[in-house]
Amino acid sequence: MFKSIVKYCKESYDELVYKVSWPTRSELTNSAVVVLYASLLIALVVFAMDSVFQFVMETIYPH
Repeated sequence: MFKSIVKYCKESYDELVYKVSWPTRSELTNSAVVVLYASLLIALVVFAMDSVFQFVMETIYPH
């Protein structure tokens, strides 16, 4: 059993070092910026939908 664990760890290491293509720093930065902008856009859309829904509900059911 110990041999199979060692074999698994060695194969995992070899795959991470030799087979995985890691992104460059600029690719990673660009991807992070895209995710940031997309998150902000989605948050704004949800906020707008919530505000409209609140306005409609307050119009229908005034305090």
